[in-house]
Amino acid sequence: MQTVGATAVLDEILEPVTHAFSREVAQALVNTKASAATQSRMADLAEKCNEGLLTPPEQSEYEAYVHAIDMVSVLQAKARRWLAGHATT
Repeated sequence: MQTVGATAVLDEILEPVTHAFSREVAQALVNTKASAATQSRMADLAEKCNEGLLTPPEQSEYEAYVHAIDMVSVLQAKARRWLAGHATT
């Protein structure tokens, strides 16, 4: 799983993406969420992980979901900050 340091690196690497933000892009990122099917699969894998029952392929799949969630979370945080800094008055 990712560490705080890895998230900081991800934050730094994704910083240039903010230069491409518009209000519409930033808002779309903030509103992004996984499909119901994906959320259900992640919940199933998380439960199996907590019980120590993941197979090696499931472990790889679960880690991929965690890494993807980390990336989306960082982008969403950047989008929220961008929107706050570009608020219309």
